[in-house]
Amino acid sequence: MTTTALITGANKGIGYEIARQFGEQGITAIVGARDEERGRAAADRLGQPYVRLDVTDEAGVQAAAEWIEREYGALDILVNNAGVAVLQDDLRPSATSAAALRQTYEVNVFGVVIVTNAMLPLLRKAPAARIVNLSSELGSLTVAADPDSPFWPRNFLAYNSSKSALNMLTLSYAKELWGTPIKVNLANPGFCATDLNAHTGFRTAEQGAAVAVRLATLDADGPTGAFFQEEGPLPW
Repeated sequence: MTTTALITGANKGIGYEIARQFGEQGITAIVGARDEERGRAAADRLGQPYVRLDVTDEAGVQAAAEWIEREYGALDILVNNAGVAVLQDDLRPSATSAAALRQTYEVNVFGVVIVTNAMLPLLRKAPAARIVNLSSELGSLTVAADPDSPFWPRNFLAYNSSKSALNMLTLSYAKELWGTPIKVNLANPGFCATDLNAHTGFRTAEQGAAVAVRLATLDADGPTGAFFQEEGPLPW
C-alpha cells in the first residue's frame, strides 16, 4: 500500500528536501507550492506529483484536498512547511508594523490551520497519519527568555511570535486527536541556509529536513504533542 505525503512550500529549501527524503523511502511526496511553474519543475526533478497550494487561499486548499482524495483516497502524512519572514529595515518590536505581523501570521499560523483542517478528513482515512509542523527554536519561550542563549539578540516580534503561536496550535491539534492513531508534532530544522534567511544559515536544508522526516515516519509508540530538534526535545 502506497504511503502518501503532502508537503507545503515544497518547491525549494527544506520542503523540497523533505520531499526528496520521502522519495528515498518510497513515499509518494506531493509537492505543494503556490507558484505552479516552480512547483511543477521541482516535482518533475523529484519524480513526484504536484498540486497547486497557496496556504492562505481557503478555496484553493480545499480544491487541493479534493484532488488528493480523487487521486489517492487518503493522506498518510501532512508536513506544514510553508513559512515566511517579513523583511524590515528596523526589526525592533517597537518598529514592527501590524501589517508585517498580519502578513507573517497569514502564512505561519492561519495557513497551517487552513491546510490542516482541509486535510484532516483525509488524514483520518489513513491507518495512522502523521502531522508535522515546522517550527523554530525562536518560538521557544524558554530559549527567548534566557539572556545567555545565542538566540537572545534575535528579538524578531513577527516571526518569533508566529512560531510560538504555531507551537500552541500544534499542541491543540494533538490534544484533539489524543487517543487516535494520528500523531501531531513540531520539528525544529535549525538555522538552515535557505531563501528565508538569504542563505546565511550554517546548516543545510538536508540536515534541517531530517527531523521532520523522522517525525513523519514515527512508529505507533512514538510521541505526539512534542517539540523536537535533531538532538532531541526542545523546551517550550
